[in-house]
Amino acid sequence: MTALRIGQGFDVHVFGDGDHVMLGGVRIAHDRGVVAHSDGDVLLHALCDALLGAAGLGDIGEHFPDTDPRWRGTAGADLVAGVMTQIRAAGWQVVNADLTVVCERPRVGAHRGAMRTVIARLLDVDETAVNVKATTTERLGFTGRGEGIAALAVVLLSGT
Repeated sequence: MTALRIGQGFDVHVFGDGDHVMLGGVRIAHDRGVVAHSDGDVLLHALCDALLGAAGLGDIGEHFPDTDPRWRGTAGADLVAGVMTQIRAAGWQVVNADLTVVCERPRVGAHRGAMRTVIARLLDVDETAVNVKATTTERLGFTGRGEGIAALAVVLLSGT
């Protein structure tokens, strides 16, 4: 019998100095960067938590703590690859992933296809199994004031 498990993830980073943000493994020019221990890719960090949660393997902070200098500057794609190794070892495979970026800026639409391609490759699924959305908070809250960026992810895993 095939088992199905769903997981959700969330991540947020404050904006700081810089000239780009990493989102879904794609470098996007922006007048700000993010303050983070790793590359600050909120979309891939949320994805890691969703994957780990669905498999019952904890969260990103347990596997890649920001107190460990080994992970300083690590690309979000490398974190997802590490998580996928654990997911496969536990007997799971990704069915689909649905991800949402929450920010006023940068505008994400023009980069959505590239993000989808990167994420599908990382998850070893067809691009049709990956959905990337973007929304604003209508200028409300910290994202609406341009103070930071957030992301949510939901994944479905199947295994036996």
